Amino acid sequence: MSTNSYRSVFRPGLFAGQVAIVTGGGSGIGRCTAHELASLGARVAIVGRDAEKLQKVRGELLDGGADAEIYACDIRDEEGVRELVAGVIKRFGRIDHLVNNAGGQYATPLERISKNGWEAVISANLTGGFLMGRECYLQWMQEHGGAIVNMAADMWNGMPEMAHSGAARAGMVNFTMTAALEWGAANVRVNAVAPGLVFSSGVDSYPPAIQERLLRFKNDVPLGRTGTEAEVSAAIVFLLSEGAAYISGATICIDGAFAMATPNYTLPARKTTSPVYDGFHLSTPPKLARG
Repeated sequence: MSTNSYRSVFRPGLFAGQVAIVTGGGSGIGRCTAHELASLGARVAIVGRDAEKLQKVRGELLDGGADAEIYACDIRDEEGVRELVAGVIKRFGRIDHLVNNAGGQYATPLERISKNGWEAVISANLTGGFLMGRECYLQWMQEHGGAIVNMAADMWNGMPEMAHSGAARAGMVNFTMTAALEWGAANVRVNAVAPGLVFSSGVDSYPPAIQERLLRFKNDVPLGRTGTEAEVSAAIVFLLSEGAAYISGATICIDGAFAMATPNYTLPARKTTSPVYDGFHLSTPPKLARG
């Protein structure tokens, strides 16, 4: 793999002259998506709570010739989000795309989740995305159109030991459908992606028991492996692109068909390794994925 540039499957200049906000852009899927959008000509506003992480990613983007700016903000703060969106418009003059990627969760059994813990995860994974979407709509997209991609998760059969995140992600899917209905008249498309077993940087922080379970899960994925950050980014970029001009209100599962797995069907033995796409030139798999 080249170490010099992102190997996107999309045509060069796809987002030339356009502006994209990527929340949670300091690491993981958000960082990867910011790099891919920048490689395709977008000017990028990366958002997160850790200014140091954001500065590092901005440095990477600038080294690649991109126009990028950071915005340290807790997206759960309504006034902070208003100021953030206004600041992006002042800096770049427009907002064409929003990638609502920011969020987080921690692993614990349902009965041990405190009210504060529940509300913190719901706020980070659902309320913050709503606030970002609403403000981008009110301050720019209502008059100019645009595209939003929200982050959901593979929660169709429940999310044991992450019930707070599963509830929030299910809410994000419904928010996506409702926003697509209400904002379509303004030429705003709203879609979501639902990654499955993707070993992004965050998995290294999970307890050993959860990590062990995740490693076992990949044997239940019909494609027989975990996903990459770039495979999620590619779906996000497609949904933002002109090629998805008639797609709105949809949620794309990026899970190797894991959501379809059922105890009633035994997966056949694999004869070959499933092809992997990782166009991110700065990709660093988490320790768990490296064994």
